[in-house]
Amino acid sequence: MIDLRSDTVTKPTAEMRKAAYEAEVGDDVYQEDPTVRELEQTAADMLGKEAALFVTSGTQGNQIAVLTHTRKGNEIIVEQDSHIFNYEGAAISAFAGVQPRTIKGDRGAMDPREVESAIQEDDVHNPETGLICIENTHNRAGGAVIPLDNMAAIHHVASANHIPVHLDGARLFNAAVALGRPVKDIAQYTDTVQFCLSKGLGAPVGSIIAGSEEFIKQARKWRKRLGGGLRQVGIIAAPGLVALRTMVDRLAIDHEHAKFLAEGLGNTKGIEVVNQIDTNIILVDVSERGLTSSQFVALLKEHGVLVSTFGPKLVRFVTHYDVNKESIGDALRIVSKL
Repeated sequence: MIDLRSDTVTKPTAEMRKAAYEAEVGDDVYQEDPTVRELEQTAADMLGKEAALFVTSGTQGNQIAVLTHTRKGNEIIVEQDSHIFNYEGAAISAFAGVQPRTIKGDRGAMDPREVESAIQEDDVHNPETGLICIENTHNRAGGAVIPLDNMAAIHHVASANHIPVHLDGARLFNAAVALGRPVKDIAQYTDTVQFCLSKGLGAPVGSIIAGSEEFIKQARKWRKRLGGGLRQVGIIAAPGLVALRTMVDRLAIDHEHAKFLAEGLGNTKGIEVVNQIDTNIILVDVSERGLTSSQFVALLKEHGVLVSTFGPKLVRFVTHYDVNKESIGDALRIVSKL
């Protein structure tokens, strides 16, 4: 099978497996796991933040951030196609007791003027705006990179209104590589950041949240409440360290492969590529082939290519470490033949 469903399907490298086997470990609930502590410090330094916390998933990281920043009855501002709003089981409401105020973005980027207008006035009828969330890269916008000037403008609005900004940076390193900038240049326009080790970076499990020392202190308690306090967790943190040290620069290869794949798909009859290819995600409309997205996905699976539905007409292809250019060429030939 040529698996282009997601960059979450990557397998750990031999170096990651060796690091996991040899990891020095301790009880992380007591903050005594040296490998976890090294991973957290490494991530905090890369992001330009005071401290960081290792969590089991990006969703858990986002929810801990919302829980730490807000209180029940708050409202948070999110882009209407954001992961936090669409793909986390309404956890912001179920756990934090907050409601979303959605803004339609342009390729995932919210207009700072609309963000400012969405901030609630001080009125007994209104919820207080407790948090503004940005997603970079933006999944449903096809891996779009949010421009730094847009993030800077939203951060300025937030700071003027004493509202924190959280970045869902599940694929933050893809954005940094696409921009040719260090991740701290993106993270500087946020109060807190979450990024995944288990997507394009290829680690088997885990995410990082980062912010001030006080934020991480409170976040650690929320992690414990959510059952995320683990023991000898250095075994899964060690591959994360390898990912940060060896897998960042190579993301540019995934981006090149995505452009190659998009060009081939765009030249195939009945398929329309609908997104600008910034990073490693391609969205295609297959309706001209007289198929629903589910039918198209099932047909490709029968012939050895795995992709995912992204709505009634859209299908998502994602490039990653475990799919080389030859495999992508094979996938294109299968699509063209069908």
